[in-house]
Amino acid sequence: MQTNNNTETAVSSTDLFTPVQLGPYQLTHRVVMAPLTRMRTAADFVPNDLLVEHYTQRATPGGYIVAEGTVISETGHGYYGAPGIYTDEQVEGWKRVTTAVHNKGGIIFDQLFHVGRQSHRSLQPNGGQPVGASAIEFEDFVYTPTGWVPADLNRAMTTEEVKAMVEDYRKAAIKAKEAGFDGVELHGANGYLVDQFLQDGSNQRTDSYGGSIENRIRFMLEIVEALVEVWGANRVAVRLGPSGTFASMFDSDPIALFSYAAEQLNKFGLAYLHLIEPRVKGSVEEVEDLEPVAAMHLRQIFKGTIIAAGGFDGEKANDILQKGNADLVAFGRHFIANPDLVFRLKNNLPLNPYDRDTFYGGDAHGYNDYPFYKEEAISA
Repeated sequence: MQTNNNTETAVSSTDLFTPVQLGPYQLTHRVVMAPLTRMRTAADFVPNDLLVEHYTQRATPGGYIVAEGTVISETGHGYYGAPGIYTDEQVEGWKRVTTAVHNKGGIIFDQLFHVGRQSHRSLQPNGGQPVGASAIEFEDFVYTPTGWVPADLNRAMTTEEVKAMVEDYRKAAIKAKEAGFDGVELHGANGYLVDQFLQDGSNQRTDSYGGSIENRIRFMLEIVEALVEVWGANRVAVRLGPSGTFASMFDSDPIALFSYAAEQLNKFGLAYLHLIEPRVKGSVEEVEDLEPVAAMHLRQIFKGTIIAAGGFDGEKANDILQKGNADLVAFGRHFIANPDLVFRLKNNLPLNPYDRDTFYGGDAHGYNDYPFYKEEAISA
């Protein structure tokens, strides 16, 4: 970040279409497709033709995509239809996606996640009880083969199970490499398993993974170490949601927690840190005019590349880039509705409105049938 002689922040000329280095990859623009859970797989959570078409539509030369949250093990499901990365069949399905993205000149990382307590027995192996950091009820719904139902109470993982879960992340990282991804992003936000260990609202453990901040971030750091061993640090990233309240999450001192987490992540030399702004809760922007405070604060701590996500349009994205508080900006809802979002942003064209009713589950409708700009202009 540059400053002038009066130590006030100087606005740079960087915008969404300034090239940037991301890990070992040179990107032609800074418009990132955010990881978007859409639940469009069929049997056995294998990526299918729908996913291939969806990612092909949105891939651009020198553009960066984070694949949707990809479940690392059988116990990690909380959204029926979300893809996995723990079987050979799933790997083969993802190969078709990564090949399509690469054929268009794009870069794609796989986002690895486990939902933890946000689950239901119908999604667990042999109808077992979901697991989490602590046995604290998730008071919301999960998407099952029969639709949205209240979550089942989870049980707390044993210390041995926590260590075994780190190995499950490692195995998933290996399979992501076999599937042709360019790297992996650890999902540590939105109240999923890693986040459940980070925040004391969901972590009441008394072993080495609970209590102090140092203990609560241990699980995340051990996973990151495993991922780095598989991929190398510059092909590994982490996503965090500082002060996020999605999935009933909270922490008694979020500033201290996430500041320390960002500081500890510095030692790896990661590809980037991906931050969800707290103005967004899930897929809903709750506070429209709130400044992107997470990136603003953690930019002073994290020494590497930062991707900001949550509530951005083209104007807000260029603003945070010019202030130097982020290096790239991820778009979710606008990428859902605009397969040619990069083209539209570059040319200041109007955006398709999104249909929230088709976000989760279903078929090609609301997934692969949004019009490209030229099609829209012809039909107008």
